[in-house]
Amino acid sequence: MRRLSSKEPDKERMERLLANIRKDKAEKANTYRELAMKLFPHVCGRCAKSFEGKYLSELTVHHKDGDHMNNPRDGSNWELLCVPCHENEHGTLEQRRDYEGTETHRGAETSLGFEAFGALKDLLKDDSKKSD
Repeated sequence: MRRLSSKEPDKERMERLLANIRKDKAEKANTYRELAMKLFPHVCGRCAKSFEGKYLSELTVHHKDGDHMNNPRDGSNWELLCVPCHENEHGTLEQRRDYEGTETHRGAETSLGFEAFGALKDLLKDDSKKSD
């Protein structure tokens, strides 16, 4: 067996590395983020700021219906948002759920065993009766 010098590359190892790189690149090309980046202009759907080059990483894919498993290849459930707008959108959705009373944790017992403002609703009802 011929011994490789430290300067001579191991061709089999290089071929395996290149095969892994090609495989990883092909898998990445099929992620919903990569598909969205191909489908849509690189502009935030809220603030309309444009992104290019190294700043493309600041664009995120927002799932319009909130279901990260709903990834139609046509992109109909996605929109590109910059990080601040995406965080704001998720905050807004949580606030809407709270106001609508549909949050799953609402009314459930907290980890402390009580809700600090749990009786506030009853107190407010009593005050409204007094003002009549």
